[in-house]
Amino acid sequence: MGIIRYLLLYCPTNILTVCVLERQIFDFLGYQWAPILANFVHIIIVILGLFGTIQYRPRYITGYAVWLVLWVTWNVFVICFYLEAGDLSKETDLILTFNISMHRSWWMENGPGCTVTSVTPAPDWAPEDHRYITVSGCFLEYQYIEVAHSSLQIVLALAGFIYACYVVKCITEEEDSFDFIGGFDSYGYQGPQKTSHLQLQPMYMSK
Repeated sequence: MGIIRYLLLYCPTNILTVCVLERQIFDFLGYQWAPILANFVHIIIVILGLFGTIQYRPRYITGYAVWLVLWVTWNVFVICFYLEAGDLSKETDLILTFNISMHRSWWMENGPGCTVTSVTPAPDWAPEDHRYITVSGCFLEYQYIEVAHSSLQIVLALAGFIYACYVVKCITEEEDSFDFIGGFDSYGYQGPQKTSHLQLQPMYMSK
């Protein structure tokens, strides 16, 4: 049962981790500091979830499940950000970079079929250490690539949440059944004791 439980949680979390690592690389290339921080925390929580599965620690797995809820919320926010839901705007808000740089998604310039053209002279408002460019010819706009990444994370997180709840349920049922039996301690279990095969013979002393 331990191997099955490990595989049940390992499979979705392994796929989720690989996808997060892929996403982390492109976020680093785009200097997206908020997603970088979120991805790093997510990887740590996944490791703790796997540790809890191997070591039969339901609290670790429960914490992993709670984090997945927050992870889904974060990815929903990213989707709303790139689709400009409500007052969010991917063109003016620099939330994902903590407002410390003007970098955008790496896919903005490196998407499939995108052609980058430098504009000279640059506008007066453009920072000196940044180049002013135009992007055209993209087969798929960068915001839809980011939305696809976040949507995939949501699907995998939901699968991981279901498996995590199932694993916690299995561990809890095993602990309850063991407590019902009583375990070894309640019976005062002792190992087999060696008995001596020597027989005591009476001794007679003459006066």
